[in-house]
Amino acid sequence: MSTAKPKPPANSRIAENKKAHFNYHIEERFEAGVVLQGWEVKAIRQGKVQITEGYVIVRDGELFLIGCLIHPLRSASTHVRADSERTRKLLMHKAEIRRLIGKVEQKGYTLVPLNLHWKNGRVKCEIALARGKALHDKRDTIKEREGKREVERAMKQRLR
Repeated sequence: MSTAKPKPPANSRIAENKKAHFNYHIEERFEAGVVLQGWEVKAIRQGKVQITEGYVIVRDGELFLIGCLIHPLRSASTHVRADSERTRKLLMHKAEIRRLIGKVEQKGYTLVPLNLHWKNGRVKCEIALARGKALHDKRDTIKEREGKREVERAMKQRLR
């Protein structure tokens, strides 16, 4: 009998930022590695992570994820002080980071985390180059969503 832990599926989602699609126009997507501590990986495996309030900043030519909450497990180590809101470094190739910096410096662009997922046993963060939506754009999104729901309801009623 093996005591090995089952590995998560190859590309399984850990956490998703559903607000990002509502608040921003997504222009481009990128995948970045995340520098994590041991207790953070264990907590992520238990699903104790939230990225809805997260955002990405550029500091000294490096990318950092801020506002991502990883809640420590109750059985966390006693010799490590767990900080659930610490700033986490994102890992990307230098050329990609330079390109992103050039785009972010343009007016209206920002970097937003879309999701955290597993890839080959490592935690990856999908970030997006995004432009903020105006209030009327958000209203349009709500109208479209409600219109689709009504059409689906009508189709469902018709099929009965």
